[in-house]
Order: sequence, then C-alpha cells, then structure tokens
Amino acid sequence: MNSLFDRINIRDLLSSHDLSDPTTPLSAPDLRLLITRLESHSLQIKSKVHSYLLAHRHDFSSLFSLCNDAVSKTDDISHSLSNIFDLISDCPIDVEIRERLDDIGGKAREARVKSELLVLVKVIVGICEKLEGAREELKNGRLRFVAEEVRDLKSILRIGDEEEGEPVVYGLLRRQWADCFDEMQELLLKFIENAVQFEPELKRVRVKYQLCVSGIDGIELRAVLEAMEVVQILDYGLTKAADLMIKHVIAPSINHGSPARFLEELNEGSDEVTEAVLKILPLHDTKSVDVDGETIYSRVTQVIKFIFKYICFQNGPWIHSFGRLTWPRISDLIISNYLSKVVPEDASKLADFQKIIKRTTEFEITLKKMMFISLTDNKDNRLSNFAENVEVHFAARKKAEILAKARNLLLQCDFSVPQDCTTTTGSKVKTDGEAITSSEQFVDLLFSSERCVVSKAASQLMELVHQTLKDVCLSSPRVALEFYHTGRDAMLLYEAIIPVKLERQLDGINQVAVLMHNDCHYLSQETLGLAFEYRADFPNNIKEHAVFADMAPKFHLMAEEALQRQIQLVIFNLREAIDGADGFQNTHQTQQFESAKFSMDQVVFILEKVHIIWEPLLLPSTYKRSMCTVLESVFSRITKDMLLLDDLAAEETLQLQRLIHLMLENLSSLLDSLIAIRPKGKSEKDSICPLGNAVPSLPKIRRLGELLDMPLKSITTAWESGELLSCGFTREELEDFIRAIFADSPLRKECLWRIESFSS
Repeated sequence: MNSLFDRINIRDLLSSHDLSDPTTPLSAPDLRLLITRLESHSLQIKSKVHSYLLAHRHDFSSLFSLCNDAVSKTDDISHSLSNIFDLISDCPIDVEIRERLDDIGGKAREARVKSELLVLVKVIVGICEKLEGAREELKNGRLRFVAEEVRDLKSILRIGDEEEGEPVVYGLLRRQWADCFDEMQELLLKFIENAVQFEPELKRVRVKYQLCVSGIDGIELRAVLEAMEVVQILDYGLTKAADLMIKHVIAPSINHGSPARFLEELNEGSDEVTEAVLKILPLHDTKSVDVDGETIYSRVTQVIKFIFKYICFQNGPWIHSFGRLTWPRISDLIISNYLSKVVPEDASKLADFQKIIKRTTEFEITLKKMMFISLTDNKDNRLSNFAENVEVHFAARKKAEILAKARNLLLQCDFSVPQDCTTTTGSKVKTDGEAITSSEQFVDLLFSSERCVVSKAASQLMELVHQTLKDVCLSSPRVALEFYHTGRDAMLLYEAIIPVKLERQLDGINQVAVLMHNDCHYLSQETLGLAFEYRADFPNNIKEHAVFADMAPKFHLMAEEALQRQIQLVIFNLREAIDGADGFQNTHQTQQFESAKFSMDQVVFILEKVHIIWEPLLLPSTYKRSMCTVLESVFSRITKDMLLLDDLAAEETLQLQRLIHLMLENLSSLLDSLIAIRPKGKSEKDSICPLGNAVPSLPKIRRLGELLDMPLKSITTAWESGELLSCGFTREELEDFIRAIFADSPLRKECLWRIESFSS
C-alpha cells in the first residue's frame, strides 16, 4: 500500500526526455499520451486497493465489530445517568446540604470572633497589667525598666497615630499610658533637679551621683539620664539645668564686668565619686586681667568640659542634647559681650582680628570634639560665621564709604585751574621741569620726568585709590579682594561721571576740557604703575589676579578724545574766521581789504586764546603737537585760498603780502613758544630746528609772501634751485600763480616752459 502514496512524476509518463526547460510548452501528442498513461495508472491503483481490502477482510470486520460494542455501552451509560437524575429531582438533597454548610460556617465565624475578642481582652488586660507594673516598678526605682515599658506601650497603643472610629477602650488605655508617662517624667525631673544643684550664694554647682526623691533612694544619675534618653525626654529634662548653668556659671565667665575663674572639686566615698563641685571664684585683681578671646574661650571650655565629664558622663548624645539647649544663648553672649566689641574700625587692624577668628574656630572645633555642637550642621558654627562675616561686612561698609567719597569728589569738583597757571607769563610746569608749587594739582607723571596740572578730583581720587591699595596690603585675603575691586571701581567712576558732568564744557574751547585731558593722561599712567608699586605686598590670593593695566587704554583713549575734540573745535572756529575773508579776493579794494584783515585778526585772536589756555596746562610735547596741528590747518587753508586767486593786480599782491606779514608778526610769540620747546635728551643747540618740520605750511606761506613781489625770473630760478619745491609748492600751483600775477608775454611763456621742463 505504500506505493499508492508515492508521488507521480509527470516527466516519467512522457516519451520525450528533453524537458530541461520548464517553460517549453507540451505538444498535443504529448498531452494525449499523458492522459492515456494517467488513466492506466489510475486503474492500477484501484486494482491494488481492491486486492488489499480482500486480503485484510477479517481485520476490517473485527474493527467494525469493536466500534459497534463501544456505541452500545455508551447508550447504557446514558440510560443509567438519566435514571439517577430522575431520582435526585424527586428528593432535593443539595438544598439540605447547602443549609447544613451555612450553619457550620456561621458557627465557625462566631467562634473565630469570640476567639479574637478573647485575644483582644487578653491584650488589654496585659497592657493594663504592664501599666500597673510600670507604676509599681517606678516606685521601686527601676527607672530604665519603666522607661522601656513606657516606650514599648507607646508603640503598641500607637500614641500620636490615633484614628477615628476606634473602640473607646483604646482611648482609656492611652489615657492611662499618659498618666503613667507624666508620673515618670515628673519623677525624672525631680531626680535631675536633685542631682544638679546651683547654690548662687556659695557660688558653686554641685553634681550628686546618689539621688533620693519621694522616698526612692539609691538612684544613680546615670540611670536617670538613661531613662530620659529611652523615652526621648532628654532635652526637656535638661532644660532647667541648662538654663541655670548659663545664668549662674557661663554668663559670669563671659561678662567683662565680673570676671571669674573656676575650680573643680571631687568628693569621693568608699568606692566611687559621690559628688562633683564647680566653684566660681571672682578675680579681685581686675587690672591684671586681660579678658581677650583666648581667656573667654578657655573659661567656657572649662565649664563645658565639666558638664561633659561630670553631668553627661562623656556620652555624646547627652552632651549634644545639652548643647542644643545652651549653645544658641552661649554664642549670643560671646558675640554681644566680646566679638561685636572687637570688630576693627580700620583695615590695618584686620590682621590682628585674624587671630581672633583663629581662636574662635579652634574653640568651636574643641566643642565639636566633645559633640557639644554638631560636626556637620553649619548653623552651629555661629561664632566663626559671625567672625568671618565681620570681615565681609567691614569690607562692604568700607567699600561703600570709599566709593561714596570718590563719587562726591568727582561731583563736587569745579575743575578750577591753580592761580599759577592762569597766565602764560607766570610760573609754569613747562620746559625746565622744575617744581613750581606744592599744590596738589601739580602731579608727577610716572613714566616721564614731567609734571602736569590736573583737577583736584583726579589728584584726590588717586590719593584715595593709593590708600585703598595700602589697606589691601594690610588686610586678610577676603577683605583684600574686596578692597582691590573697590580701588578699581573708584577709578572707573571717573570714566562714568566726568564726561557726563562736563558735557556742556566739552563743547567749547576752555580750560576744563584741557584739565580733563590731563586727568585722563595722569590716570592712564597711574594705572600702569599700580601693580608694580603694590603687587609685592599684596596677599597671595590677590597677586595672581590683580590687574590695573587694562584700565590704562580706556583713560588714554579718553584723553585723546578730549584733546582731539578741542583741536577740532579750534580748527572749526578758525575756518569760520577764514571764510569771512571771502577767499582774499579783491584786496586792492579798501572794503575787501578791511574784511580780509578782520578775518586775519580773528584768526590771530583765536590762536592767541588757545595759546593762553593750552600752554600753561598741557605737557610741552602735547602742547606743541596740538598747536602745530592747528597752525597747519590755518596756514594750509590761507595758502590754498591765495593760490587759487587769478588775475591779480599789482596793488592786490602787495595787500596780500601785507596780510601775511601782519599775521606772522602777530603770531611771533606763539611761534617762539613752539620753537623753545625742545625734545628731552637733546641740547639746546640740537633742538633748534625749523618749525616747518612740524608745520609744513609755515615755510610755504612765508615763501608765498616773498613771491608776491618777486620778479618772474627770480621765481623761475627759485623753482629750478628746488627752494620752492622744498617749501611745499607744486608745479601746477606755481604755474597758476605766475599766470595770475604776470601778464601773458614771451618771458612768461619761457619761464613756464622752463618750469615745466625742470619738473619733467
């Protein structure tokens, strides 16, 4: 039969064996052959199946018989079950069973509730018995046992964790527990009061170790403290003792008015110490007493050590409890009676205050070792925090005072000029560098041997900064850092206040603007020297970070801006005056000549005014540089206007020449003052150089005055010799000048050709 279930390979039924390509279509003969062979194969399968059934006929007959028996038994079982169900439905036993089960469950629940109630009653009775037993044991002096019982009952009764709807008996039990707790607490407080006795009239504190209260004798102080610790009333129990200890012992040790010292005594019995006494002995020779921090701290430490050793038995939690009760008041007493009275009023004394800070810190470390105050809670560092904050508060107060003073200096200064500088003929800080006065407004510049005039604000501001930096050298690191920033801020106030205050004055030509320039120049040099002057004496934490040089460029820029603003104002006014000459045209006419002459007089007046303002105040080099800039602007403008004139009459050239000579003659004193200024390090002989190097237009305008009445050939010869070129004339300017003065002629053409040929 296994062969019937084999797969039929279609390829084997075909005659053609060239079927390698599955996509090749079958031909009609192949399909007919395939159908024929499939039918033949089907007949073979049917024949084999028929033969197999005939061969196994008995086996199939037995199988069918077995199936028939199974069906018959199933019918019998179904009939039996049907009879059982009919019987049950006639008599409902399940209802009766359910009722019996419900009764049994009810009885079981009732028994369980009664059992639980019995347990609860037993617990209540047990709690009552424990409470009564605790009261009895309390009378017998078993304090620790009673404390543990009370503590356990508190947990059982959930004291402090009550809920609504609880049985009334819980409230009654809690009330009994509270009565027992109050009774025990009252007894423990009496024991503490009996143990630590203060005798003010005898000036002593007695600590008894064998106690007797309410007929309960032979109780040890240690047992009392242990019981209080168990029921967590140690703080409450020691409150009165702590309060009296501060009042009668610690306060006198801190009070300056009644200095005292302490003496410890021990009274011993047969086997052990029965009593410890701390005597308070007044100091009669108060003149020899130096109540400083070390003395106060040593006395307080002695008292606390006595408490630690003889009251708290060197037990950490006990002394810490005592510390929680007393330390806030002790620290307040030390601050009010000592630390607040030694706060330094001057920065030079802050170094001495560092010793007090060190003693204070060491005192708190000693208390921490005894666990009198917390090792981790920063709030307990009350004294050291106050001492350290004293520095900060002192520095903040001094900073505010310094900055307020600096601000007032700057706001109240009127930028007046010293009397010695009001005229150019008087004493001056100029060329010879000699000291002319002791006025605070004459200051030495750090990086030159010159002196300059500054405002009182700048001078006093720098004095204030120097004093502040001296305080930095004498102060602690924290205060020094605050003072360092204060010095910088004070100088920066000048930058913030003065330009705004002098805004209106800076828009005009006056001494105030020049003083501001000098101030900024002086401050820029001072800032460069501050670090070199003080860095070596600064505290180490300041040395690495102290910087002042960054402010120097700011003040230098402010100085240059103020000076350039003045120069531009002067040049603007001079140009307006020159504009009134109308280009120096038609000066051969009387009215035009007078107009031009008035303009030139205005130019001279403005320059002389600037000369009078600048020369006494500015440094010689700055004065010369600035004035030369102004003169160059004036002379170049006048020369340019005159060279632009065309078709000049002979009389007109003479008038122009006259105007030039008058102007130069009137400016002779100004020009001489510039020539007299010689660079440092050069002799008078070496310093005599043409002013034309600084004012290129000066030789040009002088030469122009000569050219106005010079013959044509001489002009040509001067060009060919290079004299005119060295004075700043260009070929185009000279050619236009010749055409304007001389009429067209063969000689003019020849001279123009020579000039052009020489230039090429």
